[in-house]
Amino acid sequence: MGKLKIKIPNLKEFLDEKALKYECPSFIKDDPILIPHQFTNQRDIEISAFITSIISWGNRKSIIKSSRNIMAYMDYSPYDFIMNHGKEDLRDTNESIHRTFNMIDLNYFILSLRHIYENFGGIEDIISDKKNGSNIQERISSFKKIFFSLEHPQRSKKHLPSPIDGSSAKRFNMFLRWMVRSNKKGVDFGIWKKIRKSELSIPLDVHTGRIARDLGLLSRSQNDSKSVKEIDVKLREMDPLDPVKYDYALFGLGVYEKF
Repeated sequence: MGKLKIKIPNLKEFLDEKALKYECPSFIKDDPILIPHQFTNQRDIEISAFITSIISWGNRKSIIKSSRNIMAYMDYSPYDFIMNHGKEDLRDTNESIHRTFNMIDLNYFILSLRHIYENFGGIEDIISDKKNGSNIQERISSFKKIFFSLEHPQRSKKHLPSPIDGSSAKRFNMFLRWMVRSNKKGVDFGIWKKIRKSELSIPLDVHTGRIARDLGLLSRSQNDSKSVKEIDVKLREMDPLDPVKYDYALFGLGVYEKF
């Protein structure tokens, strides 16, 4: 374990309690997961969640605003737009959408998603296919290769992670949490059935990393793929069936309790 900065007598019990507290519908209103909750069609949920996760860095209000603009661009029917758009439907500009993610990036993402749904069955089929890697993190890296297998702007590649290259893949792991974990508590969706929640990894960022280090769950100073592996081991010891529920605990401690 990492160097313990804050001593908690029973860490599992403490984190179980915090996970239970923060995984509830009130969590949604201030979180980017609000965007896919606007839809009912499974493909619309999946695509809006994927695109929202891609731009999920920085201020959460800003992320939500930017994602709403993207949904408006796709006529609030993301799956239909992706599968049936023509060149005339895509704005040919390099205007910023969210920070460094711009219209050039979005238009490529739209084209590539259509390619993936037409030729690979969808994102879930790629991430669940063991031929694409022995674990989820390897398959995320394989997904990136497939996603950029069409002619693409070099600048757009930075918006998808590659754990094999050392990325923590925070945003993609968050997207997977949304898709795979049960919707019984009204937050995540549970619409993917080919991946078990026990396979998921923590969406590790600067905030969850800091809390994890304070609690002795993480010793590495970087927030990278090796740190994800380290903290995954500890979280799976506490709950081997649903380790990523602790994302709520770590997030809530950092954002709401200023832990």
